[in-house]
Amino acid sequence: MNFEVLHSNLTNPTLLFFLLGIVAALLKSDLEIPAPSVKFISLYLLFAIGFKGGQELCHGQPDAALPGILLFGVAISTVIPLYAFFLLRRRLGPSNAGSIAAAYGSVSAVTFVAAAGFLEMQGLVFGGHMVAVMALMECPAIIMGVVLIRRYEKEEPRQGMGGILHHALTNGSVLMLLGSLFIGLVADSRQAEGIRPFTTDIFKGFLAIFLLEMGMVTARRFAAFRRHGWTVLLFAILVPAFNGSAVAWLSGWVTQDAGDRFMFAILAASASYIAVPAAMRLAAPKADPGIYIPMALGVTFPFNITIGFPLYSMIVGL
Repeated sequence: MNFEVLHSNLTNPTLLFFLLGIVAALLKSDLEIPAPSVKFISLYLLFAIGFKGGQELCHGQPDAALPGILLFGVAISTVIPLYAFFLLRRRLGPSNAGSIAAAYGSVSAVTFVAAAGFLEMQGLVFGGHMVAVMALMECPAIIMGVVLIRRYEKEEPRQGMGGILHHALTNGSVLMLLGSLFIGLVADSRQAEGIRPFTTDIFKGFLAIFLLEMGMVTARRFAAFRRHGWTVLLFAILVPAFNGSAVAWLSGWVTQDAGDRFMFAILAASASYIAVPAAMRLAAPKADPGIYIPMALGVTFPFNITIGFPLYSMIVGL
């Protein structure tokens, strides 16, 4: 069963375009996506993720437990970057540590989809509000990553916490994600249908192009990943396993639904290689994508699908 999920996701066209980018860089091809186009696609992905999350949050079924569920998701994505950053800061430096911390505090939409398939094959379901939780968890992790980088990066001018928070919240990538989430929340559903083709139908196409670029960037900078060796490899396995297992257990305090608890574990265990790389390209240009993208996509993603899913499902009692 896990092999079916693994095969389905590893043959996903968007992930195959990521591999194409790696191949293009290794072959020293002249394939290149113009920098302005990459910036536009980065902002588009943040916009689409935020808007769809706001719509789901607005139009989902009312649930008395929903505020606690949303707050729990925000807490997860705020706390994980804190200890992740300090585990890595001395070895990798503030910019790289902050970007990795943001990636592991944030979530992977592809892993989320794979987890939904895992539950479906067992005849189980999860609440639709978990889609909103997923979108909502992107923002705190990115904000924490930017705050920590600005606070500890020596080349950044020293500022008070108020100034740091201002810069973090007004950063273009964070503002796009938060603003889109709010607009999706308040937008009329009939009016929102008018832009649905832009927010939904073409999303995977732009994602494929973005991952093509990320594949080329990763291959060109993969030496940085190899240079840090066991540090980043062990982090990319042990930290997600800890996060997913801990949240699978702790989520019982906010919901008794086993499907929701499993999805919470997946959100905590996964690492973003879409929203966070899109954000960090703008917010932390000194950070090396050749470290945090291979960690999230090349190590944590397959670990969760092959080992994480059965582990977290056992903890929540599926």
